[in-house]
Amino acid sequence: MMPRGTKIAVFLATLATVLTGVLGWSPAQADTRAQATGRVVIIGVPGLMWSDISQQNTPALWGLTAGGSAAGLSVRTTRVNTCPTDGWLTVSAGQRSRLPHGDCALPSAPILPGQDSPTGPVPKDGAIAAGWPAIKSDNAGTNYHAEIGLLGDAVHKAGGCTMAVGPGAVFGVGNGGGRVDRYVESPDKVTAADWARCPLAAVDVDDLFRAYIDAGVDPHGDQIPLSDEGRADAAADADRRVGQVVTGVPQGTTILLAGLSDTGLNPHLRVAVAKGDGYEPGFMTSSATRQEGLVTLTDVTATAMKLLGLPQPKQVVGSVWTAQPSKVSTQDRVDALVDEDVAAQAIRTVQTSFYWVLFATQLVLYGIAVLALRRLGGDRRSRARILGGTRVIALLGGAAPGASFLAGLLPWWRAEHPTPVLICTVLGFAGLLTGVALAGPWRRSVVVPGLVITGVTGAVLALDVMTGSNLQLNTLMGYTALVAGRFYGFGNQAFSLFAVAAILTAAWLTEYPLRRRRKAIAVGIVAVIGVFAVLVDGLPAFGSDFGGVLAIVPAFAMLGLMVAGQRVSALRLGVFFVVGAAIVLFISYLNAQSANPTHLGRFWQDLMDGDAWGIVTRKFNAMLNSLGYWPYTLAVAAAVVFLFFVLARPTRWRVSLLQGAYKHSLSMRPALICALAVGVIGTLANDSGVVVLSVAFSLATPLMLAAGLRSLEIDLRNADTSPPEPSESREASTGSPSA
Repeated sequence: MMPRGTKIAVFLATLATVLTGVLGWSPAQADTRAQATGRVVIIGVPGLMWSDISQQNTPALWGLTAGGSAAGLSVRTTRVNTCPTDGWLTVSAGQRSRLPHGDCALPSAPILPGQDSPTGPVPKDGAIAAGWPAIKSDNAGTNYHAEIGLLGDAVHKAGGCTMAVGPGAVFGVGNGGGRVDRYVESPDKVTAADWARCPLAAVDVDDLFRAYIDAGVDPHGDQIPLSDEGRADAAADADRRVGQVVTGVPQGTTILLAGLSDTGLNPHLRVAVAKGDGYEPGFMTSSATRQEGLVTLTDVTATAMKLLGLPQPKQVVGSVWTAQPSKVSTQDRVDALVDEDVAAQAIRTVQTSFYWVLFATQLVLYGIAVLALRRLGGDRRSRARILGGTRVIALLGGAAPGASFLAGLLPWWRAEHPTPVLICTVLGFAGLLTGVALAGPWRRSVVVPGLVITGVTGAVLALDVMTGSNLQLNTLMGYTALVAGRFYGFGNQAFSLFAVAAILTAAWLTEYPLRRRRKAIAVGIVAVIGVFAVLVDGLPAFGSDFGGVLAIVPAFAMLGLMVAGQRVSALRLGVFFVVGAAIVLFISYLNAQSANPTHLGRFWQDLMDGDAWGIVTRKFNAMLNSLGYWPYTLAVAAAVVFLFFVLARPTRWRVSLLQGAYKHSLSMRPALICALAVGVIGTLANDSGVVVLSVAFSLATPLMLAAGLRSLEIDLRNADTSPPEPSESREASTGSPSA
């Protein structure tokens, strides 16, 4: 007989082989080419937006767009506002980078031949970026560990050279020592021989950003707004320089144009265009975003290396721009990309305030519950009205988080006043969900109205990430391209909402099997929903969530034990957490073998290289820092106080709302405990920290309140001196819907 360890190894190897074939994972093929085989020109136009481009004012940019692939460009680096030098350094490293201790000014002039350089002699005809040693050292010490000069070094190792046109371009294509082989001050001074000399060239077209610098700041230190006419003139100047590049480059050169920075305090999506072989007219995307018409700044490095025939090292975190051919007219494409930025701006202005409003509304809801419980005197009709009204408000509060994602089905950002329209849209969907929850005979149940809301919420989120994560982007509880934390799968807020919805749905679906003493069926329900939740949350093609799996697996295991009537011990909980870690590491291993690994696969690569501890430390520190997010910390504190003083504290009838819910529902206690467990574990396992727990409370607390109020209503009816109706008597004795 084989030893147990050997059996486990054989099993895992077999499972890996099966999943590799079934799920389509294939090992990435190493690129062994040693020489640069392509020709690429990167044009950086800091601040350029799609709203700047028109056929009349910017004909060169219009022509590039008409003949190439276009997308919105997320330029977020290490700060909210990306400066031009930050953008160029990010291109240099293929990772988010920054200019240390620098203001948002134009890039510094390079060190030219004949001038003193701290890094050695300046190459003939070349240049060295100013302050390079300090810049390189600073970025190596950030959380991103960016390797400045990586792109230039890769070209040199392949036997090629680099040319920079303009000061910013030196920061973009300089090698590890900050050197470029050829430097020219502006596009109009580049000769045909210069364009043909090096396989990689970068051009800094800074007219737009220079216009903002020339406008200056007011006495309060704020940027003076640039007039529409002034911005149009600056865009026309930039267009003339871009035209000089387009007409000067040799045949077969691929042009990558990027509006690689912001121009003021407000971040925007910028312009990204690729023209050359493989970039047909249409939109662009990348594996980093999986969103049509959206790419990232770090993708520029990966794309340039691919076009040059160079292997992409793991330090370059972006993905190659890929064309999405379309027959849509150039004007319609530009309009669609302008609309993409409008949506990002609209959600940016209300996303943070939404949490304040949501949690403040919940606090008001809790206050209403307290007052309602204290005023339960009078006749039966008034008591029923108070309890019923408060229950409806509680269900409405529980439906609001899911409704915030459904609001993305409508283009609310196109309205003249988008914020009020968004609020009305969320309230409309929340009201619709609440109406469905109370529409049928199941409204008399303690658990079914909440089950309807959690089931719809979980299903909407699952279907969304399984079909492209369209509702996650630019959503109140999702993510935005301006922050660029995620572009697909589950963000931390969406994960928390999905996990709690899945737990509550599974728990409340076991209600009726438990009443019939069919624990095996109840455990089966938990197992099926648990496996589904893990796959949706963890698979790279769907949720692509590392920390979520660590929370979902032990939470569902706890739920299975509780509905089976088994004791949950600290030892068992630890074993479940280890199982969750093993599952997510196995997924990461498989993803690391693919041609385009996500952050899951890159974590496995870091683990194998011994670099994973730095990532774990960074995320743990971010989790601790989340305690300073006062909107979320206060919301968690308020929810805990509410759980104790409102739900758990006995009422005048000597029973708490939770006790009442426990009495009328066999699944209520497991539901609450496991929902809290997934929130707490998710908080510890994700860098958003307390945000995860606050979102968990935003769904679980109002639904628990609604269940408790319905239980109290049943008890009050039983306590009434008038004879109960048959349906009420049956409901009170069984706790199940009377219908």
